[in-house]
Amino acid sequence: MSNRRAIVVFTGDLAFAVRKGVVEIDRAIDDLSWLIVVHAPNKTPRQLLRNQWRNLRRNGWRWIPYQLGDMWRRFFSRAATPGDSSGPGAEFSTSAFAARANVHILEVPDIHASETIDAVRAFAPYVGLSLSAPILRRQLFAIPTVGTLNLHKGKVPDYRGMPPAFWELWNDEQSVGCTVHWVDEKLDTGAVAAQTEVKRERFSTLRGLQLELDEVGVELMRDVVCEVVGGGLPTAPQRAGGRTFRKPTLAQVAALRRKLAGVQPSGPSYPMQLARAVVHRGAHWAWRALGWKLMQPRISVLVYHRVSDSVRDNLTVGIEQFDRQMALLRKHCNVLSIENVLDGKSIPRSRRPAVCVTFDDGYLDNYVHAVPSLLRHQIPAAFFVSTGIVSTDDQRFPHDVQRGNPFIPVMQWDHLRKMKAEGFTIGSHTVTHIDCASEPTAVVWDQLVRSQADLRRELALQTCIFAYPYGGRQHMTPDRLDLVKQAGYSGCLAAYGGVNIGTVDRFDVRRGGISWAFTDHAFLFTCLGIL
Repeated sequence: MSNRRAIVVFTGDLAFAVRKGVVEIDRAIDDLSWLIVVHAPNKTPRQLLRNQWRNLRRNGWRWIPYQLGDMWRRFFSRAATPGDSSGPGAEFSTSAFAARANVHILEVPDIHASETIDAVRAFAPYVGLSLSAPILRRQLFAIPTVGTLNLHKGKVPDYRGMPPAFWELWNDEQSVGCTVHWVDEKLDTGAVAAQTEVKRERFSTLRGLQLELDEVGVELMRDVVCEVVGGGLPTAPQRAGGRTFRKPTLAQVAALRRKLAGVQPSGPSYPMQLARAVVHRGAHWAWRALGWKLMQPRISVLVYHRVSDSVRDNLTVGIEQFDRQMALLRKHCNVLSIENVLDGKSIPRSRRPAVCVTFDDGYLDNYVHAVPSLLRHQIPAAFFVSTGIVSTDDQRFPHDVQRGNPFIPVMQWDHLRKMKAEGFTIGSHTVTHIDCASEPTAVVWDQLVRSQADLRRELALQTCIFAYPYGGRQHMTPDRLDLVKQAGYSGCLAAYGGVNIGTVDRFDVRRGGISWAFTDHAFLFTCLGIL
């Protein structure tokens, strides 16, 4: 007899999105038991050789440099694997996931072997979940009492098959779909349990949309499973028609990449980009080889504002770009929390550049796009919000008014509570984003006190850090800084560039801004804190 709180997961890749999806469901429903069946086939040399020949025939000459690049990444590049920590995202790590008391992971060479089927039957699941799984046969997907749900990152029936978002972009669709449907004998043809769409923005990239679909898929599957475990059975037959797509060739991938690159803002000429990359990469190697011993130790504190593909301006980075930057930080840098920065009177010497990530203002895209990447790569971060603008539906930041921007959605207090619960730091950015240097003393004092009171009331903060709006040297004066100290803030952050060398002045923490114009090499160069 099945247990309504027993869930089996079929997967071929226990990646971050799969682990997070399970954890989010486990958070939402009490007393669940999980069996995670991981399909990990052992391929013979003959099978590997046959696959290589098949791919070479399908992709032509492009397959050779593609495979060489893949070999380089596998054997010569150090993986960006987050270490064990208690910070943001730690509970989604592979080790923490495997250590969950109610989760049993069963890795099998053949997901349809009789031993696997017997193990699933013995578990007696109420519902099955297909998450990045191979195509399942009826003898397996029909074992759960109510059936098996599949998370398909595409809109059915028009975009069955794979990969997520690719063919929608190929066909110039203005949105990409995400569907949870019941598994049947055919590919992505089962009755729909839930479906939604992700809007394509002006500067959307393939990887950026796939990252968005990962998060949307986690939420969609969580909501459906909650309904099913609660006794519901959401189901709606697919309409007739549709099309099934297969994996694109490398030529098609290259063609789409060129097409999407054409809508991105133009940067420096290719020779200039190459020259800068050589300088930036060379500086990084020199630092790791000897520079960290010769130069004074330093901490680079980065300041972001928005993570979005809707615009490209000096306050915004792209979704894919931000995720890539966080991966670079995890791989190459010693990432510190803002508390670590403020606690250290002297900066320790380190071969890995010391970096801290911060955000200003409180835009909603911080929660929607930045937080998932921070969790994925286990990067601590601090968010400084204007408490009188967050949780509003029409209030605009002064700099958005000056630029003629329409209202850009901001975070709500519930978002900030969730972020605090994940381990992120929330701090003050005044109430209405004022210029502390130009406003009357009474106004500045009121904003400092009210903002801190808002944060303590809504988030139960004990101590509060302040980052002053606009961040330039001209936007803070000695007497206003005294007000910050008198109001009880534990630190004050600027944003006029520069790095913190030798020691950290907790009431003049220097930060440098990051925007879409930073290449990966330029980003890593900035993290060195040389200039």
